[in-house]
Amino acid sequence: MTERATINVRGNGAGTSHAERVFRVQQAFAELGRDMVRLSELAEVTGLDDSTVGRILQSGIYSGTFVRHDRGIYGLGLGAADLGFQALAHATDDTASHSALVELREATDAGLVFLYMKAPFRALGRQCIDMAVGDSDLVELGMTPRDVLSVTRSLRTGASGRTILAYLSEPVQEAVIAGPAPDEAGPGAYRDNDELRASLQQVRDDGYALGYQECMAGWNSVAAPIMWDDSVMGAVLLLKPMDTMPHAPADYIDAAKTAAARLSRLGGGSWPSS
Repeated sequence: MTERATINVRGNGAGTSHAERVFRVQQAFAELGRDMVRLSELAEVTGLDDSTVGRILQSGIYSGTFVRHDRGIYGLGLGAADLGFQALAHATDDTASHSALVELREATDAGLVFLYMKAPFRALGRQCIDMAVGDSDLVELGMTPRDVLSVTRSLRTGASGRTILAYLSEPVQEAVIAGPAPDEAGPGAYRDNDELRASLQQVRDDGYALGYQECMAGWNSVAAPIMWDDSVMGAVLLLKPMDTMPHAPADYIDAAKTAAARLSRLGGGSWPSS
């Protein structure tokens, strides 16, 4: 049986407080990347004994944090999704985080800048929580509010999606890769799974992703990950028309990485070195 490292929590990987133990159980679901997980698996990943995990799961059922599917088999409930998303959306200072987006826009000749965070449920999507687009009319640019503000595309599509996906666990990556590219994806979307896997390794090696007409025809992009400790929380996305940015210049890439590093620090984490 392959050995699995136990989850560490920020500040004290061997923390013994009840809150830390609950957090470790929630994180274990994300690491395992499945809807239904056995209690024994959660105990193995968290490093907690079965009885402790059982008590946490049982108490969480009443709050909707966890769901019992069968004897000894559990999943995350919508309560966990709500709590997790609220934490992601409000953990950074709003003014400081937005100013990082504005500065990226200014450094890239009025590019469109978006802040995406992991979707709150099962880590299989992303959601835009802030943007710096100036006076641009997104509808006239071919972007509907649903495209921008909702989780409408798989993480396998787009520079921001692949950036987040690159730092998720292998089971989650394979679950995303198993799904098809969305019908509305642009002509540059990865449709070959082996090429997609290779792109994820490239993102980890470089610390950023380049997208060429992935989400929409006529638009290219640069994205960099937001990291809190060793966990990816989201990505900063720079989007520009392909006729003005056929290839991302080095200073645009550096500006995106700088914005991502700043947002990572605001969340109490650190940015990966490339």
